Amino acid sequence: MAEESGQEKTEEPTAKRLEEAREKGQVPRSRELTTVLVMILSAVTLFFVGENIIADLAEVMALSFSLTRKQLFDTDAMVNTFIQSVEIMAFDIGIFLAVTLVAALAAPALIGGWNFSGQAMAPKGERMSPLKGLKRIFGPQGLIELAKALAKFILVGAISTAILWGIRDQLLTLGRQEVEVAMADLGYLTLWVFLAITASLILIAVVDVPFQIWNHSRQLRMTKQEVKDEMKDSEGNPEVKGRIRRMQVQLSQQRMMQDIPSADVVITNPTHYAVALKYDQTQSGAPVVVAKGADLISQQIRMVAEHNEVPILSAPPLTRAVYYSTEIGDEIPSGLYIAVAQVLAFVFQLRRYRKQGGNKPHLDTEDLPIPDDLRRDA
Repeated sequence: MAEESGQEKTEEPTAKRLEEAREKGQVPRSRELTTVLVMILSAVTLFFVGENIIADLAEVMALSFSLTRKQLFDTDAMVNTFIQSVEIMAFDIGIFLAVTLVAALAAPALIGGWNFSGQAMAPKGERMSPLKGLKRIFGPQGLIELAKALAKFILVGAISTAILWGIRDQLLTLGRQEVEVAMADLGYLTLWVFLAITASLILIAVVDVPFQIWNHSRQLRMTKQEVKDEMKDSEGNPEVKGRIRRMQVQLSQQRMMQDIPSADVVITNPTHYAVALKYDQTQSGAPVVVAKGADLISQQIRMVAEHNEVPILSAPPLTRAVYYSTEIGDEIPSGLYIAVAQVLAFVFQLRRYRKQGGNKPHLDTEDLPIPDDLRRDA
């Protein structure tokens, strides 16, 4: 798609792209890391069990060469000898193979993690194409692998030459030693040389691991259009989401307007904000905000309140405090209990005055007690 649109892949792969690549078996892998880890752990294991393995081999050879002519032609005797040989070798060889297996399994977990993909195992026709094969061999990835192979050859060759040159005197003295002593010394030297040469490959692995991680990310890079398309697929089209949000707002406003007739009072700013409060005297809770809005919504709230004869009271400081500190359906903050209680008491007294007469109640809405942390300046 990037080639068709002419866009460059400049964006880092998204989490979805990485997950899809993982399902296809595309995870960062470093063969150099696996090789180094297996060889080093194998060499270290041989330091601990190598002597036992040699002793086991000697015992097996002694057992095998001590067979009589009769035993050689006896099937049961040969089977028993084989079983004895396996029992002699099993423990020490088993330790060596177990460590090698653990190293081979642990290496992939260090970079990319374990991954099993059926899609990667499925046969693909392009893998059998000679042209595609030549393209992989002579492509950028093939050249990189060639460069790594040459680097390993030069590095290992140079270190091997230096090590062998350094122990040349020890190697020459082996010919003047007893056979058993010479074989033991040779085995010891061989292990050290093997470990030193293997350790030299750590340098290749240290370079290869970051490169493989970077190359994996580079291969999965996306164009800006691909990122946008993925966002649309995963989160939905922005236009559709916007339409849904508008419908949700409209439905919320409709429900809010339906609750205004049940409110006890509507406090206003007086023109910019409006908040409808309801207090259920049968419940132990605080007054609840049943509607609130600014500008046009504020006008609609006042119109519905007037139509349903809900008292409207201009209390700018209190209105702003309630508007900014609550959402629809919330109880008012405890810091506004006294101020709202004075407003509700005034409203209830006003109703009684209109029905029964008497002294007309009065309330100074600019003097209501509002904590500084809830106060909002105009």
